[in-house]
Amino acid sequence: MTAAVISRVQLGAAHDGAAEMVLTLRYDNGGETLVALDAPAADHLMTACRAADAAELVGEGWERVRDALEASSNRYAAARPGGPDNR
Repeated sequence: MTAAVISRVQLGAAHDGAAEMVLTLRYDNGGETLVALDAPAADHLMTACRAADAAELVGEGWERVRDALEASSNRYAAARPGGPDNR
């Protein structure tokens, strides 16, 4: 069993007023934490989990969330000096 799974999915408002996906991760010991995903991260998560609806994310492991956050962050890599397109 994974160390944490998505136990709840909600919509929230980011500081700029854009919608974001707010996930509750529940750990094996009963602890919980909230993780906010911007639109690109949420899209990556939905695609990776083959979810047509946000409710289908419940039960997915935290590793999927980590990967979605990484994919969202990496979208800026090409714009950074030394990034994939700036060798």
